[in-house]
Amino acid sequence: MNTTTDMPTADQQAAEKAAEKKAAFEINKLSKRLHRQVGEAITDYRMIEDGDRVMVCLSGGKDSYGLLDILLGLQQRAPIRFSIVAVNLDQKQPGFPADILPAYLKSRGVEFHIENQDTYSIVKRLIPEGQTMCSLCSRLRRGILYRVAGELGATKIALGHHRDDFLGTIFLNMFFGGKLKGMPPKLVSDDGRHTVIRPLAYVAETDLERWAAHREFPIIPCSLCGSQENLQRVQMKKMLREWDRNFPGRIDNLHRAFSHVVPSHLMDRKLFPFETIRPDGIPDAAGDKAFDEDDGDDEGCATPASAAAALPAEATVAMPVPRGRRDAPA
Repeated sequence: MNTTTDMPTADQQAAEKAAEKKAAFEINKLSKRLHRQVGEAITDYRMIEDGDRVMVCLSGGKDSYGLLDILLGLQQRAPIRFSIVAVNLDQKQPGFPADILPAYLKSRGVEFHIENQDTYSIVKRLIPEGQTMCSLCSRLRRGILYRVAGELGATKIALGHHRDDFLGTIFLNMFFGGKLKGMPPKLVSDDGRHTVIRPLAYVAETDLERWAAHREFPIIPCSLCGSQENLQRVQMKKMLREWDRNFPGRIDNLHRAFSHVVPSHLMDRKLFPFETIRPDGIPDAAGDKAFDEDDGDDEGCATPASAAAALPAEATVAMPVPRGRRDAPA
C-alpha cells in the first residue's frame, strides 16, 4: 500500500500561516494608510463639509473604484454627515460591459446614476487616427458631468486623481506648456458652478494598485486613452516610476514641494514684488545666499560651524546658524 501523501509538512504549514499573517498585516497597514491619507487631504483642504452630497465620478478604473471604496469607509466614521452618489458616463465604446458597474454598485448599496452619451463616436469622427484623443474626450466628459451634477443636486464633484497624477501634470505643463502649474486638490469648476475635489491627492498609485487587487474591483479598461501608449502622460508615468525605483524618496519630496512654495525664489512677478524690494538692513534667513551652492534647500548643505568660524566677520553677519532641515517629515 502506498503510504506517501501530498499533505504539507508541519514546517510548510507553519510557513504558510506565517505568510498569511504577514499578508493580512500588510493589507491592514495599507488600509489604514489609505484612509488616513484621504482623511487628511479632505481635512487639509476642507473638501467635504457637513451636509454635502458628493458625486463620485466612476470610470471603472482602479483609481475611481478606490476613491469610492475609501469614501464609503470614511463615511461610516466621519464626524460629519455627507451622502454619496456614484456617476458613470457610458461613452458607448464598442464592447463596453454596461452591466458591470451597476451590478457592483448595487452589491455595495450605493446610490448611482449611469449617464448614456455617445461621445466615443464624436471623438473618433473628429480626431484623426493616431492623434491624441484625451483633450476632446475630457472636454466632452466635463460638460456632461457638470450638467449631471446639477441635475443630481451634488455639492461636490470628486475625481480619482492621485499623487502621481499631480506630479505627472506639473511635469507635462513644464516640459510642454512652459508653465509651473499642477493639479489642484480643490477648485471651483471652470463654469463657476461646482466645486471639484481630488481626495486621493496624497495617495500613491502603487498603493491604489495593491488595494484594487485586494478588493478585487471589476476593472473596465478604457479603449480610448487607455490604448494610446504614445501619450506624453504615459511617458511621464514611466519616468516617475523609474525615479521611484532608482531614487527612493524622490517622489515623496517632489510631492511635498507642492505645499512648500517659496515665491521669492521663483521668477513670477505676479507672485512676488521683485521690482520694489529694497534692502532694509534686517537679516533674513530666507534671503539670497548669493555665493552658496544652489542645493535646493540651502540648509541641506549649510556651511559647517568650523568653516564659518574661519571666515572674516563681515562674511558671517548674514549667515544664519545652521538649525537643521526645515519641515522634516515626522
